[in-house]
Amino acid sequence: MPQVRVVSYDPDWPSAFAREADRILAGVSFELVKIRHIGSTAVPGIYAKPIIDILIEVKDIDAVDRNATDMVRLDYEAMGAYGIPGRRYFRRYTDGHRSHHVHAYPEGHSEIERHLVFRDYLRANRQAAERYGRHKLEVAARYPDDLSGYANAKADFVTEMEAKALAWARSCPESR
Repeated sequence: MPQVRVVSYDPDWPSAFAREADRILAGVSFELVKIRHIGSTAVPGIYAKPIIDILIEVKDIDAVDRNATDMVRLDYEAMGAYGIPGRRYFRRYTDGHRSHHVHAYPEGHSEIERHLVFRDYLRANRQAAERYGRHKLEVAARYPDDLSGYANAKADFVTEMEAKALAWARSCPESR
């Protein structure tokens, strides 16, 4: 059974993202609009699961489907939409642990903005970022062997933080 690991911030995470972004850019045949580091590993100084989350914005989501083998050749497992309409999700394991998530969305998809606003809010608001990191650490201690339990226990907290992030983004659009 996979264990929930939440660890201290690793200053190598931005470099790990950059290396993986380069691998993806060189290894896929579908047209990428942008590739970005999202998730907790993109927020300096907070506790996080040691998994690099990558958001790729594409011209044509159907091209991602037609060329999913590009990601498979890069050692990713293709998971389809995986519960989010319009998304294509890929995950990669390194040394037996999940190490990367790739979320591919068509240009302009609403989930892109949600991810970026949340990330930017946490980057700009140290207190909120630390609170989020501590919450994840506490939830991981309660559900050390239950990824679903961990995710469910975080859900309300994340929803509350996302609402604050969206309000913040609307109140100071120059922050984006």
